[in-house]
Amino acid sequence: MKKIFAFFLFLFAATTMFAQGTFQNGNYQTTGYIKDDGTVQNGNYQTVGYIKEDGTIQNGNYQTIGYIKDDGTVQNGNYQTIGYIKSDGTVQNGNYQTLGYVKSDGTVQNGNYQTVGYAKGTDATTAALFFFFFFE
Repeated sequence: MKKIFAFFLFLFAATTMFAQGTFQNGNYQTTGYIKDDGTVQNGNYQTVGYIKEDGTIQNGNYQTIGYIKDDGTVQNGNYQTIGYIKSDGTVQNGNYQTLGYVKSDGTVQNGNYQTVGYAKGTDATTAALFFFFFFE
């Protein structure tokens, strides 16, 4: 279930550029941060990865672990398509099954409309990317 949640969050991230913010789980516990330059930090402010403006996602060792395409297609580090983002905030896996939904206020919901996370000071898209790549 955690992997599905993480995948859902990542997919949502495909539609927007990152911005500085704080990320919380469904219990409002801070799980991490992202800086304006795309540096991703965990809840203890340790750098765990990077989100590049061109859609490339890297881990803390600068190894590429994924890509976000302009059309909403999400690929893993081997360029395999793993999901899609629809313009209405619906998130689908590679088989077009709906995994969840993203609200414009930064609330992230699973396929049963249960709230699973929040983005503060940034858009929920960035939160999705953060959760998927760095805390799955």
